[in-house]
Amino acid sequence: MPIPAAVPRRLLFITLPILVIIVAFALAPSSSQLFARRIAGSFPFINSLFSPFKVFRNNSSTVSHISTAKMTKTPVYFFSHGGPNVQYETKHPVYPVLQAIGKEITQKVKPKAVVVFSAHWQSTPSEIHLNNAEKTDLIYDFYNFPPEYYQATFPSTGSPALASKIQHLLTTHGIPSRGLSRGLDHGVFSGFNVAFSPTQNPLTVPLVQVSLFDNEDPHAHYALGRAVSSLRDEGIVIICTGMTVHNLRDLRSAWGNPIPKPYVVSFDNALKEAVEAPPSEREERMAEVTKRTDARQAHPWMDHLMPLYIAAGAASDDLGKQTWTLHEGCMGWGQYRFGDVPSN
Repeated sequence: MPIPAAVPRRLLFITLPILVIIVAFALAPSSSQLFARRIAGSFPFINSLFSPFKVFRNNSSTVSHISTAKMTKTPVYFFSHGGPNVQYETKHPVYPVLQAIGKEITQKVKPKAVVVFSAHWQSTPSEIHLNNAEKTDLIYDFYNFPPEYYQATFPSTGSPALASKIQHLLTTHGIPSRGLSRGLDHGVFSGFNVAFSPTQNPLTVPLVQVSLFDNEDPHAHYALGRAVSSLRDEGIVIICTGMTVHNLRDLRSAWGNPIPKPYVVSFDNALKEAVEAPPSEREERMAEVTKRTDARQAHPWMDHLMPLYIAAGAASDDLGKQTWTLHEGCMGWGQYRFGDVPSN
């Protein structure tokens, strides 16, 4: 391209090297910049030209850091939730434990939403149901308790958008599902009233409840958890509620006597070992627990055990840890967390 006569060739000879140095500074790694600064330092005019490019480079690094930053995967929790009386028995040993777990979730994990699986909602043997309504009433699914228990409240807001997303994940993993309007059962609101007290530690994010299968297949429930595991990458906490030992048949004989039945201790301990196994072995180890000779004593029906399998499936490759337990009468109160709590 011919050089216009209006541009003196001598001026062009001076400015071109300067432009090359400036562009190289803007694009070079820090080690090369040090050499460029030394050259520029000898020429104040050139040095002054570097300033805007320094700002550009710094801002580019900041933008790059923000755009590539990965959200920390949320932990998965299993609550042994107790009965509808748990929110009223403030002296029971589990009460401060659930309070502490709730504060960990709201103050450290800080979820964008919560998805909950409760032992008290089983749909069909092969189809999952989930609440896709924004507002629903509570379900008082218990009998012969004091009248005030049927006045319990728990403020929550559902999320049709999140429910739709969960259905999409289930479909992708070959699990049939159906959305409907259903209130929270006491497997959710009783324990949540302790963990997320509306006055002391309110849960202010959307809450969507999803059912279990109406079967006792540990692998099916593990796969159910695995299907929704990716929600954790979006800041959503998965909480599964049940009991690690739950034998209502023995409740009458155990009433008022906190000494645990032998099967409570043996089964709860075996379950802990399986849940805390390496993730590559965990599913099979947990499935074997359901075949133990004391399994039917610990769980005459395994509805309160299956939520733990969902939690383990949702944990993917994260380790499980029993954070607390209590052997009491015919009940086991194991609390579990899978994955790490954010340090900040």
